Order: sequence, then structure tokens, then C-alpha cells
Amino acid sequence: MNAETRILELRAELDQHNYRYYVLDEPSVPDAEYDRLFRELQALEAEHPELVSDDSPTQRVGGAALSAFSQVRHEIPMLSLGNAFEETDLREFDRRVLEGLDLPAGDLFGGGQAVDYSCEPKLDGLAVSLLYRNGQLVQGATRGDGTTGEDISVNVRTIRNVPLKLHGEGWPDVLEVRGEVFMSKAGFDKLNAAQAEIGAKTFANPRNAAAGSLRQLDSKITASRPLEFCCYGIGQVSAPVGETHIGILEQLKAWGMPISRELRHAAGIEECLAYYRDIGARRNDLPYEIDGVVFKVNSLAAQRELGFRAREPRWAIAHKFPAMEELTEVLDVEFQVGRTGAVTPVARLKPVKVAGVTVANATLHNMDEVARLGVMIGDTVIIRRAGDVIPQVMQVVLERRDPEAVRPVRIPTECPVCGSQVERTQLVKRSKGKETLSEGAVYRCVGRLACAAQLKQAIIHYVSRRAMDIEGLGEKSVEQLVDEGLIASPADLYRLTYEQVVELEGFAEVSSNKLLAAIEDSKRPGLARFIYALGIPDVGEETAKVLARSLGSLQRVMKALPQVLTYLPDIGLEVAYEIHNFFEDEHNRQVIQQLLDCGMVLQDEGELAAEFARSTTLAGMIAKLDISSVGPTGAEKLVAKLDSLDKIFAADAIDLRQALATKQAEAVREFFLIEANRDLARAIEAQLLEFGMHWTSEKKTAEGLPLAGQTWVLTGTLERMSRDIAKDKLESLGAKVSGSVSGKTHCVVAGPGAGSKLTKANELGVSVLDEDAFVEFLAGQGIAV
Repeated sequence: MNAETRILELRAELDQHNYRYYVLDEPSVPDAEYDRLFRELQALEAEHPELVSDDSPTQRVGGAALSAFSQVRHEIPMLSLGNAFEETDLREFDRRVLEGLDLPAGDLFGGGQAVDYSCEPKLDGLAVSLLYRNGQLVQGATRGDGTTGEDISVNVRTIRNVPLKLHGEGWPDVLEVRGEVFMSKAGFDKLNAAQAEIGAKTFANPRNAAAGSLRQLDSKITASRPLEFCCYGIGQVSAPVGETHIGILEQLKAWGMPISRELRHAAGIEECLAYYRDIGARRNDLPYEIDGVVFKVNSLAAQRELGFRAREPRWAIAHKFPAMEELTEVLDVEFQVGRTGAVTPVARLKPVKVAGVTVANATLHNMDEVARLGVMIGDTVIIRRAGDVIPQVMQVVLERRDPEAVRPVRIPTECPVCGSQVERTQLVKRSKGKETLSEGAVYRCVGRLACAAQLKQAIIHYVSRRAMDIEGLGEKSVEQLVDEGLIASPADLYRLTYEQVVELEGFAEVSSNKLLAAIEDSKRPGLARFIYALGIPDVGEETAKVLARSLGSLQRVMKALPQVLTYLPDIGLEVAYEIHNFFEDEHNRQVIQQLLDCGMVLQDEGELAAEFARSTTLAGMIAKLDISSVGPTGAEKLVAKLDSLDKIFAADAIDLRQALATKQAEAVREFFLIEANRDLARAIEAQLLEFGMHWTSEKKTAEGLPLAGQTWVLTGTLERMSRDIAKDKLESLGAKVSGSVSGKTHCVVAGPGAGSKLTKANELGVSVLDEDAFVEFLAGQGIAV
């Protein structure tokens, strides 16, 4: 096969993979295979530069920087949309549509004729126009003022899901596609993290990031940004594309254009409102920001009949969500103390309504964030609220700062609650057997449980639903118990008497007995739940489950050395040290012992999980010691010559050089000349033996769980159990429970109110169970509900 033929084959195959990945959401090959094909195409084009074409998938890397953008005049203006902010606004829009089409409207005696509408989320990005001639992308332009925009052709070519050449056949000779360039929430977070790491300016929100990235004069910068495109319509065309708006979008999708997966048809205004409410409820779960919904009369003939007014069409409207960002003033900054002692700055704001809720406080996270924002008391700031997330200060409006009316934010030297010293945390970076200290972003009160704020938060976490689940102990009750001096640790909960509880505000005879019964019932928790309830830093529910399932007993978890913990799934060295340090703390050990002395009986304790029995090797253990210059391969070579720690310790320079390169041999010798390092290696080996993980331990046969390797999704409202309980039951059978549906999903459990996840499951052909069928399935696995 000659180079030209292979290049054409690779381009066609990569274009098809891009189409399946970006448009159909059905990737057909792993990323590694895509990368291999892409590199092969790059190499062939490098060898044959005369065969490089503008529509090649390799031509998305950006070119030479421009000095300025040239202007583009839109043949058909890119008009803005009218806005609806209330339900009455949308109903008035529908009334005008009915009137314009001379259709009967509803009245007190019945509904009128229903107009067919298309429904799409209004992406919060930058509107652009893409011009295709004979199926080739020839121009990209911003909306600008609607009549004239900027030529961003070089930049739009770098966006991965913009087809450089249309798929299929039958497209008009001239086709202008219009849509939104945006940045996903995950892409935005990744970009800001990268910007912060190099000390560059971070972006206030995904829309600003998308707009700033698309208008870079250096297209190589645009190419490095995680931009995406979503088509919402067409402009000038040389031949008709369809007779309805939805039909046009479906045809564009067939030609390779990404369209919204939330595109829906609505028969009448009531279905439009239902769509608005549904997507509004799911807004925070969407992978991208939206600020409303766009409704369009679906029939193109009806659109032409309705026409335009001023600068907007009569046949479309944007139903906006309540604003998520607003301006307000920072009246003061106070400091709150959390469960782990973290002293967090909180901005006290001039109250303002954001997304329908009055906001008077906003988190500033830590003092590094205060410095990054440059916020001062008295500043005017932009705050943002998304769903139930605590409002955040996003940006300072420097133009409104009065230098004489502001003052800096200063961290207190003493805890505002208990008066103990406030210290800045130290970050420990461990690499190649060395520890490097640096200042962390968090300040902590050193008072621990002697600090009422930390004690309250620790108890609130301990009794919470996902931890020990002690019903009747809310935040207010815990605060009363601490303030009255009745509890000073979680163990004191189990010493409470009826006489003490009934005296508390809000408690009477029945509620007191119920609380004491709930406390008693909590004495038989699962091991994972108990570990999570302890409040170990950086240990959430999933990590607690890993510890419980893998090591099988509280004693093993408490004993485990950091290096041994890193053998467990998803536990890195830093988290391993947090776990180890927590259990090394004498006070924490005392509290745990007190809890056990109060009659705590942990469930699910047993042996080490079978897959970890004899799961280690000497070479693997040597690699975990992080000796300079010695990685896994070097460790294998060392162990091939010296097959025990004693032999390695006793080896001289000549022995080591027979196994390793000179530099590696010297590193091993110097490392083990230090007694503390030898002691650590012996301690790790001894613990591996004790736990049964050692390379000489007995291997156990793993009894496979019935759902091992399967991914399940829960959606909608379950009526016979909570979704948390359903998740626990699935995980006990070995399943992974995910929050999103994909081609890899094994089954979806759908209760009443299931929305987009159920729709996607049906589209992908994923098995779906209703709650009755799910309960029956669990019963077949021997699990009662």
C-alpha cells in the first residue's frame, strides 16, 4: 500500500472515530488505539508533506500567531433572542405565536391548538458561525454585533469536535452552521488548575474561559484549551436542509455536527414548561454550564410566517434561569473552625438574591484563595451560587474599589472559638526516600477536641446519616450536648442518661427515649461505616470501604504502615500517611478504645480479602521504599541476584554492582547503611507476613462476587429503600455504582421520576429494572429488603 492510500485510510478512520466519540457518544476504540493511528498519520504526513491537506485530523494544532483578527460580515445576521424570566413570559410568547399563526388560543372552556416546539439547553458560551463549501470548513467567525464578527477560522479548526470535512453526502454546496463554543465544567477546572500551577491568570467561569481561549491571536494556545462546539442551527445555505428545526439538526448530526443530547420535541407550551423544570432540576448534574432553555417553533414554514421583529425572531425565545452570579459588597470576613481544626475565612456579604436565594455569606476557602482573589473587606465582588453549593466569591471588581474604604483580610493568630494557637499546615512531599516540607494553604487550630468548634463538628460528622446514622441527633442537639458539658468525645454519647437528655431543649419523654434507643442501635455498625465516622482526614466513604473490604478488621487498619496501605486500591502515599498518623495519635486510640468499651460491636470483620493474600513481592516492596534511581525494574534486577532483605543488607558494593548499574548500586547501599531505613524495611516485611500479604504467605482462592466487574446506575426515587441502601446492597455484591450511564453500564435501576439517565439507557440498549424487579433480583441473590 502506498503512502497516499494509507494516509487517506487513516484520515477516514480517525474522522469516523471522532464522529462516534464526539457526536454519537459511542467511542469505538480505546484512546490508546486512537493515539496510535494519529501518530502513524503524523509520521506519514511528515515524510510526505506534499500530501498534507487542510481537512486532515492532524491540522488542529494551530499556526503562526496573528497580529489581529480580520472582520467577517454575516450574510444572514446572527440575531439575539428575546428572553423569558417567568412562566407568564413564556405563556405570553406562546400566545403571540398562536396569534401570529392564526391558531385558536385556549380560554376558560378549553385549551387551544398546541404548537410544536423544539427544546434545547442554552449553553453558556460564545456564539460562532462555521462556513462549509463543498463539505470543507473554510471559515469560522464570532457573532460580533450580529452583522459583523471576527474571523477566527484558524482557531475553530483546533476544536476537536468541529468537523474539518462533513461526513456522508448530500450537503449543500454552501452550508453555514451556527452554534456555541463552550468549555465543560471538568475542562474548566483542569484549565484553571494548570493556569494556577504556572502562576498564570485563572478564569472566573467557563464562559469567560471559552471566550478568552477562542479569541487568542496565537491559535496554538487555543489548541491547548479544552473547547467544544455544539450546533444549534444554520445560516446561509445554497439548498434546503430540512422542513423542521429538529429535522435540520438531526441531518447536521448525520453530517458530523455535534448537537445537544438534550434536544427534545414539545407539543405545546405545557410540555415546554415541563422540559424547563426537568432540565432545571438536573442543571447542576450536567457536564457543562447552561443559563436557560431555548424554545423554537419547530416548523420552518411557521417560522417564515412569524418572521422577525427588530433584532430578534418571533418564533424563538430563551427562558432564562435565575441569575447564578451577582454583585455585592464584602462587609466583613470572619473565620470558622471545622472538624479537622481548619480555620476557614468566610465573607459576610451585603445580602443579595442569587439563583432565587438570598445570600449573605460566601466561602473564601483559605488564605491562599484570599491572596489569589486579592479581596479586601469593603470590596465589591462577583459571587456565584450553583444549586446547593455554598456561594463563592469569584472575582473582585477593582474598578469599584475605594482605597480609603477597604482593609486587608488577616488570619487570626488565636482560634476564635477556644483561643488556642493557629498554625499554618506543613505539606510533606515524599520522593525517593526524602521528605520535603513546604507551607500548606490551610491554617489549623491546635486545640483539637478541647476546641468546642472541632468537637461539635466531629460529633456532627460521627452521628450523620452516612456515618453512624443516629437519628434524632441534629446539629442543634449536638451543640446543646457540647455546650452543656455532657459530651467531650463520641464515646460520651453512649454514656448519656435519660435524665440528661430530657432536660435538653426540644426533648420530651418520647423523643428522649427514641434518641437513647437510636444511640444503642448504632453499636453494631459495619466496619466501613465506623471507619468513615471516625473522621480521618482525606478518608471519605469510598476509601473507608476500601480499607474495610481489603484488610477486613479494625486492628489491621489501625496497625497498617503507610507503605502497606498503598497496596490497596486507590490509596496513595499521602492518604496512607494521613490514615497511619490518625491511628498513631494516642488521643484517637483512646477514643476508639472507649467506643469499643461502650459495647461497640463491628460487623463485617473477618480475614484479609482473598485477592490480597500473597499479593506482594520482595521487588515490589523494595520499589515502595522509593530508593533514589531504583524503580520497579531496578528492584526486579536486585531481587534476581539477592532474594531476601538479609542478603541485600549484607551485600557489599561489588555484590550490588553485579545486579545493578553503578549509580543504582550506590543508592541502594547508601539507603540501607542507614539503620532507620533497615528498620523500616524489616517492619514492612513483618507486617506483610502478619497480614498474610507476604510473598511466602498462603494464597487463598477468591470467591468471586456475583456482580464483580459490573457497573450499575441508580436513578429516580426509590420507594422501598433509599438510594444509599440500594448502593450498599449492590456494592456488597461486588458492583460498582456510577452516577452516569455509558455503553459500559451493565444495568440501570430506575424509580419514579427517572429522567435523562433512563432515556440514555434506552438509547444505548442498557438493561433497566424498575424497583420491584430490583427487589426481586436482590432476593435472588439472598439479600432481603
